[in-house]
Amino acid sequence: MTDQADQLKYMSGFGNDFETEALPGALPQGQNSPQRCPYGLYAEQLSGTAFTAPRGRNERSWCYRIRPSVRHVGRFEPIDVPHWKSAPHVIPGVTSLGQYRWNPVPHGEGETDWISGMRTVTTAGDVNTQNGMASHIYLVTQSMVDSYFYSADGELLVVPQEGALRFCTELGVLEVGPGEIAMLPRGLVYRVEVVDGPCRGFVCENYGQQFDLPDRGPIGANCLANPRDFKTPVAAFEDHDALSTVTLKWCGQFHRSSIPHSPLDVVAWHGNYAPYKYDLSTFSPVGAILFDHPDPSIFTVLTARSEVAGTANIDLVLFRERWLVAEHSFRPPWYHKNVMSELMGNIYGEYDAKPDGFAPGAMSLHNCMLPHGPDQGAFEKATTGELKPHKLANTMSFMFETRFPQHLTEWAADEAPMQADYADCWNGLDKKFDGTIRPA
Repeated sequence: MTDQADQLKYMSGFGNDFETEALPGALPQGQNSPQRCPYGLYAEQLSGTAFTAPRGRNERSWCYRIRPSVRHVGRFEPIDVPHWKSAPHVIPGVTSLGQYRWNPVPHGEGETDWISGMRTVTTAGDVNTQNGMASHIYLVTQSMVDSYFYSADGELLVVPQEGALRFCTELGVLEVGPGEIAMLPRGLVYRVEVVDGPCRGFVCENYGQQFDLPDRGPIGANCLANPRDFKTPVAAFEDHDALSTVTLKWCGQFHRSSIPHSPLDVVAWHGNYAPYKYDLSTFSPVGAILFDHPDPSIFTVLTARSEVAGTANIDLVLFRERWLVAEHSFRPPWYHKNVMSELMGNIYGEYDAKPDGFAPGAMSLHNCMLPHGPDQGAFEKATTGELKPHKLANTMSFMFETRFPQHLTEWAADEAPMQADYADCWNGLDKKFDGTIRPA
């Protein structure tokens, strides 16, 4: 059993080949699968891509564990997880055609863990063809005890908004709180514990290619999210015999298996397929320093590419503290319709384009080709205020943006605290046209 003090150590870098061992000499040297592994361990590979994926996209890790993972599952029995949905999930009578916004989702009266506390907001694409995504809200008040989970459907990008969670995974331990994100790869087994609760946050379930750093192009080698700021845990293991359950999500269905021990028994591992965390305060924004507002894609933290060049399956976009200095320009995001669909969430503070009604923990959905932009108050402030350098402080919002239309679940449409009057925020944008006045 790894000491708790040694568990919360991290290795720096994005997409690196790491090697780590919780016991000295546990990691074989010079080969992946020796005839006999140190300490009587079993060698096993965890592959996140096809064996023949190009070198730059090939992801796999070799694990040296107390038992092979075939011993970490038994006979599966289907179970009902009523609020966690997968695409396609298009419900008659539930329309996704509109601009929607929700107040922060309150915690209920009962206790919820990582599985029972998940609430799906939207689905997009098709989990069976490994394209698209789902967005969720999690409400977690209690830790998983001798209970474990993994998803065969996709990786989970976790964005905490309230409280802190500990993810005890096969490959190490991550702790994340508001202002950080965590990535849990497809197929990785883990247990979720409450460090500081109650916990609320957002999850993007990515069915497609794994999230990667975006190409910087003319920006060059620096800024945006820098690889050194991503943290991958060191090896940590449990040699723990107790009746346990493993829940598997597979093609949108949930199944549960009972085993007599913990599955988190990887004593050493090496490779590039692993969980990681990232501190969003280390994101270095790039923006206009003379005039106009750039496309919001300039704020992309991570991107999950599709087969269409330049068109993402999903982008994670971050709107954090930054300076506004553009001259003779409308500084907030401009009005637009977009081929992409945008689900936004507020982590803390005030979002400049929607200063009213978008509290921390709130979320909004602007679907494919539906117009949106600053509300009336933001427009008036931006068009009449003095254009001196101004710092947007105490603000952090994000966006899950996908090329697929996002379809509301029944919970999002009927139970979540939707703002019925959200679209009214644009009602005051009246006609200002006067064809008799020539431009200066």
